[in-house]
Amino acid sequence: MASPRLGPGLVPGRRISGLVDRYSAWAVAAIAVAALVFPMVTSDYWIDVAVFWGIYVLLGLSLNIIVGEVGLFDMGHMAFFAIGAYTTAILSGQLGISLWLLLPLSGVAAGLAGYVLARPIIHLRGDYLLIVTIGLNEMIRISLLNNPWGLTGGPNGVIMLDQFRVLGLTIQKPIHFYYLVWVFVAVSMFALVRLQRSRIGRAWNYIREDEVAAEAMGIDVRAAKLLAFTLGAGLAGATGTVFAAKLVVISPESFTFMESVILFCIVVLGGMGSIPGVVLGSAAMLVLPEILRNFAQYRMLFFGAAMVLMMIFRPQGLWPSRRWTTKLQEGEGE
Repeated sequence: MASPRLGPGLVPGRRISGLVDRYSAWAVAAIAVAALVFPMVTSDYWIDVAVFWGIYVLLGLSLNIIVGEVGLFDMGHMAFFAIGAYTTAILSGQLGISLWLLLPLSGVAAGLAGYVLARPIIHLRGDYLLIVTIGLNEMIRISLLNNPWGLTGGPNGVIMLDQFRVLGLTIQKPIHFYYLVWVFVAVSMFALVRLQRSRIGRAWNYIREDEVAAEAMGIDVRAAKLLAFTLGAGLAGATGTVFAAKLVVISPESFTFMESVILFCIVVLGGMGSIPGVVLGSAAMLVLPEILRNFAQYRMLFFGAAMVLMMIFRPQGLWPSRRWTTKLQEGEGE
């Protein structure tokens, strides 16, 4: 017996997809409204927490390009963040360049540093690349500490002398930085989603899954890896400009190896290759400890226990990428 014909609007798959898209749009709209209202109903303390949460979301997104999309282990990502922050502080103080110009300039400087530093080591894989990136992070941090050419201020750091200005308004209050940071987050997420769906994003995923097969299909693996490293470093460097404007004093203590570990945990905790996962992972690493501040003696114990339980019961992350989830489900059925 022939099955009944369904009109285009009654095809089950399309109807379900349409409902998902509709609910996703409503969810995004609700989150946007909540984000706009949040600083109006809370204290400056929690606004500052949200600002640094946004900064670490940007850093997590930059590292996610390298670790989540291509599968390269990078534990020295704070070095590029430091290059961006110091470039902003030095050029702003020495030449008086506007921060709006320094935002892309710092990204370019960090991106070039990422390209130059990654070029001789990009052929390394796994633990070997991870160890080398740790060394690069420490080399740059120690160089900043030793005050090369009398520019970085050594352990005292550099003081910012400028602020962002929009239509005559100087961005210096917590609420101003809140909107500035989260606008950058929204723009970066939109651009990275488009990048994920492009030919470049698919090439990165092929390399992550099987580098040999990707090269056999004609993908220039080395060039694709260098591009990911450069873009990730550039976004981290641009984020350094916002960080410098917010913190005012830039010193080497802000760019230690432990900060790189936190960034790596954000990407893994949220879900490898997942952009929403980076937001949740950053919240778990930055916001949750602040919520547990009243239990200062035990909050790291709670946090460590939560991490262990999550790795046991949800190893794919808090918000796994659909591509990774599909792969895990297919593997379980074999």
